[in-house]
Amino acid sequence: MQFGLWSGYSLGGWSVLAELQRELIVANTNDGLASARARGRVGGRRPKLTPDQAEPAQQLYDAREKTVQQIADMFNVPRPTVYGHLDRDKTVPRQPKKTAAAKP
Repeated sequence: MQFGLWSGYSLGGWSVLAELQRELIVANTNDGLASARARGRVGGRRPKLTPDQAEPAQQLYDAREKTVQQIADMFNVPRPTVYGHLDRDKTVPRQPKKTAAAKP
């Protein structure tokens, strides 16, 4: 291969085209998402637990009637799914937080 004075410029031209193509893809994607939102569509995966299922799960967890594993078994979902549907603001912690002992 020979590299002359003008060899770097051809690569620069390709990078400009690639950049332009990427900008077009991003713009088209954003336009499509905005159009979908205007039609009432939202992106993302549907939640595994419905709100009608998440509410009793939260109540069972707060009342400490069942463990998270038992709640998960009731709704046929894994434990992380139950944790994801628990309201972090209203959730009663299971164990008090340990405070660091002050060093003398």
